[in-house]
Amino acid sequence: MNRQGSDDLGRRYKGELRKLEIMRAAARRFLKDGYTNTHVSYIAKELKISPGNLTFHYPAKEDMLAELVELLGGFQQEMVEREISEGYSSIMAICLELAAMASMCEDDEITKDFYISAYRSPLCLEIIRKNDTARAKEVFKEYCQSWSNARFEEAEILVSGIEYSTLMSTHGAVSLELRIEGALDTILSIYNVPEELRKTKIDRVLSMDYHKIGHGMLNDFKDYVEKTSLQVLMDLQTQRRKEYEPNIG
Repeated sequence: MNRQGSDDLGRRYKGELRKLEIMRAAARRFLKDGYTNTHVSYIAKELKISPGNLTFHYPAKEDMLAELVELLGGFQQEMVEREISEGYSSIMAICLELAAMASMCEDDEITKDFYISAYRSPLCLEIIRKNDTARAKEVFKEYCQSWSNARFEEAEILVSGIEYSTLMSTHGAVSLELRIEGALDTILSIYNVPEELRKTKIDRVLSMDYHKIGHGMLNDFKDYVEKTSLQVLMDLQTQRRKEYEPNIG
């Protein structure tokens, strides 16, 4: 490879590394200070780069939130798989996830700001619906055997609205338990889950300490973001060595 090619690889690596650094700093701030309270200039100052350098990689703050929401989707899938391995059904795992999310938003304003901001963002909402649609096809296929892809997509438009309403508690709103119960019953009804089974799953969720589950889920998600970022960093370094070493000398 000629010198120009080597320089191009170097610039690409530096660009990918910078983008990762920005994303890690943004994720920490969004989950610590809140998405709404975090300004692009704060992240740039923390990394000692210009706002222009930052927006070269992420034109808008929403783009950074979208990457974090993508990570959330991966984390949620990993969490559901873990709960299934512990003996929960896939439907029960989905129900627990919503209860945990709702309790996190009830207990922590910063976490609530993150979730509500994601559901209000068209870019992030598209990611949420896409991930949840793929999962719903697997979890509820027994009850929706005749459904087309479009039908599942339409269902998730309704489900995402229900989820948003459940997380978006306001002064004077009904209790968290009633919101969770109503949301789960409606969502499971949308996917044709029989009434008796719905009641069994919902009663079991409400009997659990979903506040404790939510607290643990939040900490696990923060750890997941750091772990995933470090893995991406190691992958970049490995790729860099493979591309660079053959050109030495």
